[in-house]
Amino acid sequence: MSFTRIDTLDHMDVEGGPGARLRVARERGEAFRREFATTGTPDSIVTRDLVTLPYPTRFGLFRASRAIAPFLSITNRMLVIRWHDDGRERILLFEPSDHEYGRYTPYFEDLSGRTPDVIERRMVKVHGTVPGHLERLGIAPEDVDYLMFDHLHTQDLRRWIGATPYFPNAKVIVQRDELAALSELHPLQKPWYQPATYRDLPAEAFLPIDGSVVLGPGVAVVKTPGHVFGNQSLVVNTSTGIWVSSENVIAAEALTPEHSKLPGLASWTRRWQQEVVLNANTVETTADQYNSIILEKTLADRSQADPRFLQFFPSSELTGAWTNPGTRPTFSHGQIVH
Repeated sequence: MSFTRIDTLDHMDVEGGPGARLRVARERGEAFRREFATTGTPDSIVTRDLVTLPYPTRFGLFRASRAIAPFLSITNRMLVIRWHDDGRERILLFEPSDHEYGRYTPYFEDLSGRTPDVIERRMVKVHGTVPGHLERLGIAPEDVDYLMFDHLHTQDLRRWIGATPYFPNAKVIVQRDELAALSELHPLQKPWYQPATYRDLPAEAFLPIDGSVVLGPGVAVVKTPGHVFGNQSLVVNTSTGIWVSSENVIAAEALTPEHSKLPGLASWTRRWQQEVVLNANTVETTADQYNSIILEKTLADRSQADPRFLQFFPSSELTGAWTNPGTRPTFSHGQIVH
């Protein structure tokens, strides 16, 4: 399978250090934004909730939050995107997480072991499963062409593409350098991956890419390294303009923190002259993650619901809960409708 490379976003690693790369990210982002709007739009996009779970506040709102709650809540959601290519319908599932297997990720397995069952039941809420949502949407597993995640933290794909695959025809779109990293994880990476679950997966089930590509009308993958080396973002053009989705931040207001009412965000970003608030459970290359978020910020249109915020849809979105005082978001998207 071949996709159209996004030449505008190639060779972003220019000389001059991270400050120079930040400038280039803005310039190239503006150029690609104009190009991308001309590619058209997909046929439809729908959002389905999977699970709401606890996540450390110090990770999700990196250094900025003054909330007293040690944990906040994030909701993992799947996007179902359809478009036509040469007369054939294509279906992409973005973030189709198997949350039943995901709980065995070392960090979350350790957290679960240290959390009393009664508290865990209050903090974890399952909304639905990937197969259940697809059945209600009338989508057969064999009709799914692509699976894609912004990165492979927590993911166990054996049920989807293993020995008896639920998605027999689907390819997993992944950056080649993230696949390579799984073979020899750095200690900073180990709490968040399940590398043993990838050993027996068929190589042909993966569709490795290098960099940024257009998948179809109004559907693109943009490489956004930093949160992990092979991080990638989904970019879609819709009836309300361009959206970007990844887990680089966990709330739309993390891109425009000057408008945030979350305790600490606006004042921290002013004091430290930071333009965005990272989701920083890993610190593989923090400056690159910052620059990638600026690229995402450059690409996304403003929300029609509230123009102070951008059409950035966190793949794990901050969700208010009474158990987590001081972490209720100022603004939430909840879904993308197209």
